[in-house]
Amino acid sequence: MPKYQFRINGESATVDSWDPEQPVLYVLRNNLGLRAAKFGCGLAQCGACTVLLDGKAVRSCVTPVRQVAGHALITPEGLGTPDKPDALQAAFIEEQAAQCGYCTSGMIMAAKALLSQTPHPTVEQVKQGLAGNLCRCGTHTRIVAAVLKAGKV
Repeated sequence: MPKYQFRINGESATVDSWDPEQPVLYVLRNNLGLRAAKFGCGLAQCGACTVLLDGKAVRSCVTPVRQVAGHALITPEGLGTPDKPDALQAAFIEEQAAQCGYCTSGMIMAAKALLSQTPHPTVEQVKQGLAGNLCRCGTHTRIVAAVLKAGKV
C-alpha cells in the first residue's frame, strides 16, 4: 500500500492509502482523527472542508492525498487551542460569528488564507475572500466583522 508523507499542523505524518485519489478530507477525518474540516457537498462548492495547503485555501473534499505528499497542511486544529485560540478564532468567538457552526471551520481557514495575503482587508476584500464559502444560517455580517477584527490585531 502506498505511503504519503506530509506535514500536518506542524508535525510530520505518514499515511497509507489504497487510492492516490482518495480525498484529503477522508485522510484527515478517518486516518488522523482531525474532524474540524467538515464534509459538506463533496464537490468543492460549499467550503466546509477548507484547509490550508502550503498556506493556500483548498477544498479537502476534492484534493487527492497524492497532491499533499511532501507539502504542509494546516487544519483548524492547527490554529489554536480552546485555552489559547488563534486571533482569528478569538475574533469569531467575540463576534459570535457561528450559529450552527457547520461552516465555521471552512470560513476560518479561508479567512486565514486571506489574512496571510491581505493582513488588513477591507469589507469588500473579506466578502470576496469568503465568497466561495457558504453559510446557510445567515451570520455573514458577524463573520465579516470577525475577519475585520482579526485583521486589526
